[in-house]
Amino acid sequence: MFLNRQFCLSCKILRGRSCGISEKFRRYGGESLSRLKRITTWHSGVIKRNYHKAKVEMSQFPVENIRNFSIIAHVDHGKSTLADRLLEITGVISKDDENKQVLDKLQVEKERGITVKAQTASMVYQLDGKKYLLNLIDTPGHVDFNYEVSRSLSACQGVILLVDANQGVQAQTVANFYLAFESDLPVIPVLNKIDLKNAQPEQVAQQMEKLFEISPDQILKISAKNGTGCEDLLQAIVHRIPPPCSDPSKPFKALLFDSWFTKYRGAVANIAVIDGSVKKGDKVVSSFRKKSYEVQELGIMHPNETVTHELYAGQVGYIITGMKTAKEAQVGDTLYLDKHPVEALPGFRPAKPMVFAGVFPTNQSQYRNLQSAIEQLTLNDSSVSVNRDSSAALGQGWRLGFLGLLHMDVFSQRLEQEHDASVIMTSPNVPYKVKVSGAKSIKQYGGEEVIVLNPSQLPDPVNITEYLEPMVVGTVITPTQYAGEITRLCLKKRGREKDRVEIDESRAMCQYILPLAEILVDFYDQLKSLTSGYASFDYEDFGYEVTHLTQLKILLNGQEVDELTSLVHNSNLKHFAHNLCAKLKTDIPRQLFDIRIQATVGSKVIAKEVVKQYRKDVTAKCYGGDVQRKKKLLKAQAEGKKKMRLIGKVSIPKDTFINVMTRKT
Repeated sequence: MFLNRQFCLSCKILRGRSCGISEKFRRYGGESLSRLKRITTWHSGVIKRNYHKAKVEMSQFPVENIRNFSIIAHVDHGKSTLADRLLEITGVISKDDENKQVLDKLQVEKERGITVKAQTASMVYQLDGKKYLLNLIDTPGHVDFNYEVSRSLSACQGVILLVDANQGVQAQTVANFYLAFESDLPVIPVLNKIDLKNAQPEQVAQQMEKLFEISPDQILKISAKNGTGCEDLLQAIVHRIPPPCSDPSKPFKALLFDSWFTKYRGAVANIAVIDGSVKKGDKVVSSFRKKSYEVQELGIMHPNETVTHELYAGQVGYIITGMKTAKEAQVGDTLYLDKHPVEALPGFRPAKPMVFAGVFPTNQSQYRNLQSAIEQLTLNDSSVSVNRDSSAALGQGWRLGFLGLLHMDVFSQRLEQEHDASVIMTSPNVPYKVKVSGAKSIKQYGGEEVIVLNPSQLPDPVNITEYLEPMVVGTVITPTQYAGEITRLCLKKRGREKDRVEIDESRAMCQYILPLAEILVDFYDQLKSLTSGYASFDYEDFGYEVTHLTQLKILLNGQEVDELTSLVHNSNLKHFAHNLCAKLKTDIPRQLFDIRIQATVGSKVIAKEVVKQYRKDVTAKCYGGDVQRKKKLLKAQAEGKKKMRLIGKVSIPKDTFINVMTRKT
């Protein structure tokens, strides 16, 4: 017990409060020796780590010596590797061969090898006798996490545009450049992987000049893996990126640009201090909720949480204020000191979900736990929209909106890994719009235009005057020899060509206007297959266009199944209906009577399958004799089956719904 008290005293001296783990150990009267050793080792590491990091004094960095920047690039162009080298050069982490994706902290990031969550890290860099505070934000590269990039840029004064010297400019490179351009941020163009055998830095530099009007003289050439040119890049960050426009003399004002939830400390918020300063013990007010909180802890990411005494104007760090629920840390909120109100910052443009899917617990007894998990995860990923949903087959759940299919897949994986939640994720669909007529319908839906997130909740087709479907502008960068095949694929998906630019002799950038529903499932796989993996694809919202849709319903023995209702384009209606019926036939278990599967549009059946009944051989006991005996037995069986079909109910197992709704048709 003496050992526990000693560590409690150490923690109390360091953190101002007793340690919860030691309190639990004392409450339960001790545990095994091995457990005690693990606690001892963990406590020692925490004390040593925090004591060392508490030496960072933030007051030594005036505004003119601060640089806040972000790294933007296409997937797999080396953002995380470059971040590792910069952290090594500035001494934040020791040089080690195992330093790979240091800032990728989520399990899903390490497993997939991609960045899905923007991470910050503060570095101290000395140049010409001055110490500079460099705040780095490593951003995702996939189009589905574009909202993370746009949020991160709000806390920066410049960006590093990283391009692979081997692969050249890709689709997401173009999208990220224009995000920075629209934000009026200085861009440092960098060519990475110049050490590769097939690298073509001169040719890629010409591509950047043609697409972005960047002079080749301004482009830095580095190898993030070997560290070549990284020192020159750090100097360029100091010289080319301006300091933040912050005033230390004004009252404290900060932008909350990211947050995450921890079980014991509540919400942890990433903030960019615009003006003034904040320290532990101050009372800050949320501009969004008009609620005050006391600052319990604050610091910088170095690269992990590092406690500091104070955060000053222009600096980026984290703050813990005791927010107990996920909804309190609103991304885009403005924080200010109590009794010193300031004008709220513009915040962020809300993310626009492109894909919707139903999420249900595998067991309804886990509903509350799943609700808590979704709330905590949406705090960390505010681009997910949440609406309650219910299903006769799957029970109570939610309909979640995502920015894309990868975003949906990663969110589901994080629910399982980080919150141990077992969920059923239905097949994705896009949000359609319909225009209704008639005073009664307009009053019922609150206007002429209705957004349809769930196909089973479509208004009566009799009252619908117009259907609208979401469209996107798809950008494809490909070798020129594949341009013809790509055009044919896009036309097959009901697309049309918008623009084409020849980047150089061997590469072209093509833009197509496509229905979002057509690229939702297998478009990217087909594109990669056609181009042997050389093409890259990115898309952005292009609003809604008038289309011709039909509501397809599924009937089982005449009973409608809402969960299987779909909105399908007229050109693909019969093919979709036949495939869905065939799939249901293989998945629905046989009963003691026939099950009729019908795909209907209104009262018209356009596809049909039958799951044959189990049938007992009632004539097995007849060994010869009059044939009338056999006919009598068969007639009695047929009448029994007919009666059973009238009163019997088809009960579809939950696994069948999962198989049908999670596989593409």
